[in-house]
Amino acid sequence: MKKHLALYLAVALVALPLRADDKSDKKESKRLENCGTIIKEIMDIPDDIPQDLIDKAECVIVYPSVVKGAFIVGGSYGRGAMVCRTGEHFTGPWSAPTMMALEGASIGFQLGGQATDFVLLVMNPRGARSILSSKVKLGADASAAAGPKGRNAEASTDVTLRAEVLTYSRARGLFAGISLAGSTVRPDNSANEALYAKKVDAKDIIFKGVVPVPASAQKMVAYLNKKTPKNLSDPASLN
Repeated sequence: MKKHLALYLAVALVALPLRADDKSDKKESKRLENCGTIIKEIMDIPDDIPQDLIDKAECVIVYPSVVKGAFIVGGSYGRGAMVCRTGEHFTGPWSAPTMMALEGASIGFQLGGQATDFVLLVMNPRGARSILSSKVKLGADASAAAGPKGRNAEASTDVTLRAEVLTYSRARGLFAGISLAGSTVRPDNSANEALYAKKVDAKDIIFKGVVPVPASAQKMVAYLNKKTPKNLSDPASLN
């Protein structure tokens, strides 16, 4: 009897962390599915992100359903994913995702208590490499601006030409450019470990392709490869 009890306890102790890891993996997978749904919904509306901007973006970051309370209680943050064009100069197909975190008290005051989706376009290699390497404060470590929208929007303004990151939000069905200056973005290493079942660096995911595109992100990556298959930035700006 004692031997059977000891064996049962041993099996239970081994199974507990596996169940926790499985739960974390499912949570990150669901988040990736939501990211794919959001980017497709936003890009398929008439008053969307201008095509010439998405065609010149090196990376896209999506944060689904960020709520005001997340930034007020316990200092927690919004979570999402970042995908980039692959290759040394961001000229290849879209990559597997690295999970990302969004932090900043200023966000909470802008949300008005509503669940809000955020989409960020990273517009040059310097901004992309900075974000993939460490925590980056928008407006300080990386220049940022509210992105223009609409198929006929004038995207080549001084603001958009200078900005390393263009930011958008969607709440209550309303899609608009929004300033996230003062907020920070960073790789979410613990979420990456949960998703890929091993420790993996954000830069290695993007630049070295050390992990395949997970099933939960395949629709998002396939959509971006179809919607904007080629980087149309000035080649000189990608060196």
